[in-house]
Amino acid sequence: MDKYKLELNKSSSKYLQIYNFIKQLIISNQIKEHEKLPPIRKLADYMGVNNATIVKVYELLENEGYVYKIVGSGTFASNLKLKKKKSVKREGLIHFDSGNPSADMFPIEDYKKAINMALERDGSTIFDYDEGKGSKELREEISKYLRAKQINTDKENIQIISGAQQGIDIVCKGLINYSDVVFVEEPTYNGALEVFKSRGAKVISIPMLDDGIDIGILKLKLEKIKPKLMYVMPNFQNPTGISYSAYKKRKLIELSEEYDFYILEDDFISDFPFDSEDNHPLKSYDNNDRVIYIKSFSKILMPGLRIGIVEIPMELQSKILWAKYSSDISTPGLIQKSMYYYMSCFNWEEYLNNISKIYYEKYSLAKKLIDESLSDKLKVRKAVGGINFFLELPRGYSSNDFYNFILEKGVIITPGTYFFDNIMDDRYFRINVANASLDDIREGISIIGENLDDFFINYKERNNLRSNKIFY
Repeated sequence: MDKYKLELNKSSSKYLQIYNFIKQLIISNQIKEHEKLPPIRKLADYMGVNNATIVKVYELLENEGYVYKIVGSGTFASNLKLKKKKSVKREGLIHFDSGNPSADMFPIEDYKKAINMALERDGSTIFDYDEGKGSKELREEISKYLRAKQINTDKENIQIISGAQQGIDIVCKGLINYSDVVFVEEPTYNGALEVFKSRGAKVISIPMLDDGIDIGILKLKLEKIKPKLMYVMPNFQNPTGISYSAYKKRKLIELSEEYDFYILEDDFISDFPFDSEDNHPLKSYDNNDRVIYIKSFSKILMPGLRIGIVEIPMELQSKILWAKYSSDISTPGLIQKSMYYYMSCFNWEEYLNNISKIYYEKYSLAKKLIDESLSDKLKVRKAVGGINFFLELPRGYSSNDFYNFILEKGVIITPGTYFFDNIMDDRYFRINVANASLDDIREGISIIGENLDDFFINYKERNNLRSNKIFY
C-alpha cells in the first residue's frame, strides 16, 4: 500500500487529488497493466477519506479509460499501451488498420474543377462565416440524395458538419449531461466511446449477434434502465461488418418509442449494397422522429474534406445548432460549396457506382481469402459487406501480442480492445480493407494465415503464465 501514500491538501477537492495521483501511478507504470487496485474501503481507510470519495475516483478513472472493473473481482489498471498506440508508418507494410479509402479512388481532377467553380461563382462570400445550418444549396442536394435512400427529409432538417466525429460530439454536447445513460453496441467505434465518456455519460454495452444487436438483452436492460441515447451502426458495423436484419431495424424503432429514447445512427457506408438484403439506413424506418442520423462522406469521398451531415428531429434542432456553433461556428464555406458543385455538376451517381465496384471487389476477395485461410483457426464474425472483418483468437491469446507479432511480419491489424468499453478479454482483432490494394489483401491475409501456427506455439507458454498471474 506504500505506493498509495498521498498528503492531501485543502487547495482542491480530495477526489481530484486522489484521481490525479492514481492516474500518474498508472501512466508511469508504478501500477502495472491489469494490476488490481486496492478495494474501496481499504483505500479509503488508508487515505483517510470516506468510501464515497474513492467510489467517485474509481468511476472517473474508469470513464477516462485508466481502469476497468470486473464484477466480483475488483478494479484493475487498463492496458494503456493499446490506448496510446500510434499509427505505424514503415515502408512495405500492409495496412489493415486504416479505414480511409486508398488515394487512387479519389476524383482529384473533377474535384479541382468543382473547387474552381466555387471560387469563380461565389467569390469572396465563401470565406464568410456561415452561422446557420450550412449551405442551402448543399443541404438541398444532400436531401435529394437521402430521399433516394428512402429517408423522408428536406434541407431544413439537415445540419452540415465537419465529419462524423464532430457529429457525434455535437449531438452529445446538445443532449447528454453528466451521468446520463447511453447504450452502445458491443463492440463499437472507439471514437464514440471517448465522446460519451468525456461528457460523463454512463455507457452500457449490448452484445451484437450476427443479425444485429441482441434484442433480448436490450429489452432486459430497458426494463431496468432508461437511456437518454442509443448509438448504433446498423449497416456494415465498425468493427464487425455486421448488418441488422430488417426485423431488428423495425424493432429498434419500436423500442425507442416504447421506452422514450433517441437513437444516434452513424452511417458511413450504407450507400452500397454489397451482399446485404437490406442496406437501407435505420432512419428510413423512422416514422416517430426517434433517429438522429449522421451521414459521413469520408468513406465514399476524400476523407480530408471533413464533411458530413446530421439529420435532426425538429424538437432537437436548436440544441444541436448551438452545439455546432460552439464547436467551430461553421464548416468552411469553400468545402461546402465545392461539395455542392461536385454533387450537382459532375456525375455523382456514376462516381458512386464506380466506388461501389471497387469496395465490393475488395470485400469479396478478403471474405473469400479469410474463409479459406483463417476460418479453420480463428472465429470470424459474419459480415455481409463493408470494409471490416472481426476475428477472434483462441481463448488465452492476446490481440496485443498478435498485433506486435504480425507487425514484425509486415502486416498491421487493429487490436479489438479499441472497440470495447471495458477491457476484459483482448483476443479480438479487426482487419480493414479500405486502404489496401487487391494485391495487398492477397499478400496480407496469406501472411496472417502462414504465421498463425507459429504465433500459437510461441505465445502459448507466456499466455498460460499470464492467465494464472494475480496481482496484489
